[in-house]
Amino acid sequence: MAKYYIYVVELSKRVFTENAKFRAVNPQFNGVLECLYVGMTSKTPKERFLQHKTGYRNKKGHKLSSNIVQKYGEYLRPSLYNHIPPLATRTEALKMEELLALELRRKRYAVWYN
Repeated sequence: MAKYYIYVVELSKRVFTENAKFRAVNPQFNGVLECLYVGMTSKTPKERFLQHKTGYRNKKGHKLSSNIVQKYGEYLRPSLYNHIPPLATRTEALKMEELLALELRRKRYAVWYN
């Protein structure tokens, strides 16, 4: 049975100045903390981060990497997700991804998730 992992990538702060959509969803951001991407995966967070950075496409040619992580992703932030155990279903993982993203926004990080 697949396990799903939540992971967090630190993004370059350039994403905030260069990406209008990112800015629009993060009105709480004051420039002090980092810009982050929260995702979920059935791979290890390290494998998934490498897929984002290399613009990974599946066998059918569909791009599975986030443009934001490909362009602005710098490194994983395990201290922000290691407390979350692997999840049993994709539905649970998607909900946890959203909960963590919103929690980090409340703490004044700028966060992208989908």
